[in-house]
Amino acid sequence: MPFAHDDKDLHTTGHDWDGIREYDRPTPSWWLWVFWACVAWSIGYWVLMPAWPLTDDYTRGLLGYSQRQVVANDVARAHAAQAKYVARIAAAPLETIRTDPELLEFALAAGRSAFAVNCSQCHGQGAQGAPGFPNLNDDDWLWGGTPDEIYRTIRFGVRSGHADTRESQMPAFLKDQLLDAKQVNDVAEFVLSLTKRAGDAAAATRGREIFAQNCASCHGDGGQGNKEVGAPSLGDAIWLYGGDKASIVRTVSYARRGVMPAWEGRIDPVTIKELAVYVHSLGGGK
Repeated sequence: MPFAHDDKDLHTTGHDWDGIREYDRPTPSWWLWVFWACVAWSIGYWVLMPAWPLTDDYTRGLLGYSQRQVVANDVARAHAAQAKYVARIAAAPLETIRTDPELLEFALAAGRSAFAVNCSQCHGQGAQGAPGFPNLNDDDWLWGGTPDEIYRTIRFGVRSGHADTRESQMPAFLKDQLLDAKQVNDVAEFVLSLTKRAGDAAAATRGREIFAQNCASCHGDGGQGNKEVGAPSLGDAIWLYGGDKASIVRTVSYARRGVMPAWEGRIDPVTIKELAVYVHSLGGGK
């Protein structure tokens, strides 16, 4: 459409597209004032606050503000607020912690956090375990599920190399040529018979004698297990590496020697106590 105003009243850029011309209007004053205010503010910020990177440092600013220091101060205040509980937990036996509601609440919260950081990678976020990593919610404990026994396991580990580690060494019966493949099969059938799952009654009968001679000293005559030596019960439905025949044959043949790290020296003694209290609270402790 043609312009309604006389061309003399118009200020354009001189561009023309099919009769459409572009106005040449100045920037609004309010926009310029905002722009220059932002420029002034940015200069003030550069002077007062950390802003510009240098070769091996950065400009600190006249105010000396540091977000890192803010976080450090927040952490220091949190530690100061927790100090009285930490000191009490450090001095208290585990049973005292469990029976003191205030200490128990603090220990459970701290233990849950420590478990998520240090233990959940193997045992699962809900401590449900996985093949080779024990479920901590049930009542089956290789070395016992009291708070003190759990504490010792966490502190010293399992086959960890620590001088006081939990240690159990099941022979690799086939690999070490203590039994042949047929005898291993018979033992596996006997172990399956303890939970009424044997597929070969004759093999299970033969396996009973082999079991008595080679396995009962740790697992007990009836496969009930022995917590003093970390020998699991074979008569329940809880299996660390699988309870099907193939898994049992592999375990008897080559043994299983999982390792849990000793947390002593990795985390502080109070956190180990808190972990013991938390793990015991999951429902599988005794």
